[in-house]
Amino acid sequence: MDEEIPQERKTFLARDYSRGFIKYCQFKAKVIERGYFQSTVAIEEHHRQQDGFIHAGVMATMADHTAGYSAFTTVSEDFQILTIEFKINFLRPAFGEALVCRSKVLREGGQIIISESEIFDIREGEAELAAKAMVTLMAVHRDKLVLKG
Repeated sequence: MDEEIPQERKTFLARDYSRGFIKYCQFKAKVIERGYFQSTVAIEEHHRQQDGFIHAGVMATMADHTAGYSAFTTVSEDFQILTIEFKINFLRPAFGEALVCRSKVLREGGQIIISESEIFDIREGEAELAAKAMVTLMAVHRDKLVLKG
């Protein structure tokens, strides 16, 4: 996984990462390397659940989406990435001022890619591992992806 991604592709991936629902969630791409993607979000009140902790849905979405983009770094521009399955373990409640997600590809394949995401709760500058996810993804040629209404 040491081959370099062209800057143009990194720029595309960073911009593409934060569209749609993810833009609403305010997740931002931070580090992009082949087989690795890191994202962050500054926590606001709407990211929290009723007891003040960061909502598990925020963390699960971040783990899934960032894993997808770690996989996206390993395929050509002709492919899209879709999640097949993911499992997340919440290790401790998150309540800090930001989250950082680090996702790396564990297994590349022609079609199936497995990535791992770690979500860190940033509290007063310290990073605490709060959740870990395993994500199974599929690379699909864009010609085969047709949205039907």
